[in-house]
Amino acid sequence: MRELTYYVAVSLDGYIAGPGGEFDTFLAAGDHVEPIWSRYRGTAPTQLAEAAGLSVADGPFDTVLMGKNTYAIGLPHLPNPYQHLRQIVFTSTPSQRPEGSDAVEFTTADPTAAARALKQEDGLGIWLCGGGALAASLIEEIDRLVLKINPVVLGAGIPLFGSAGYSPMAWKPTRTQAFESGVILAEHVRA
Repeated sequence: MRELTYYVAVSLDGYIAGPGGEFDTFLAAGDHVEPIWSRYRGTAPTQLAEAAGLSVADGPFDTVLMGKNTYAIGLPHLPNPYQHLRQIVFTSTPSQRPEGSDAVEFTTADPTAAARALKQEDGLGIWLCGGGALAASLIEEIDRLVLKINPVVLGAGIPLFGSAGYSPMAWKPTRTQAFESGVILAEHVRA
């Protein structure tokens, strides 16, 4: 059975982006980049990875899930951001397809039912790359939680799990690695 991994950058105070979707305060350079990329190869938009000389081949995922706001971050320049992966965008307006997005699957399907069906398919892992609201709706289906914790406090923004409400859920740490850049890679599995 395939696993769903929520792999995302997050601030010290638990935000995956600022109030307007800003993520430019997260570190894109430093001693953490190469080791994290080698572990989670293929988790950058295809064109950006190739421009940086990073191979997207042989990564742990073959499918990426995202909400419409996460997808929209790359528009209009990257309408087909993860060309090397199967891309599924959850949206309430699937008919509004940006030009150049033919390889992207837009769906109004229930995210939980969709994730369960994807887990039954053959293939590599499934990567949930955002956003917070989608993560909140999929929290029961997430098998692994991988956080790139950045040394910044945002104060407000999009929470890691949207507005999931109070519902404690235990996770077991499997690996933690701190870097001189201040980034901490924290990996967990459902307890």
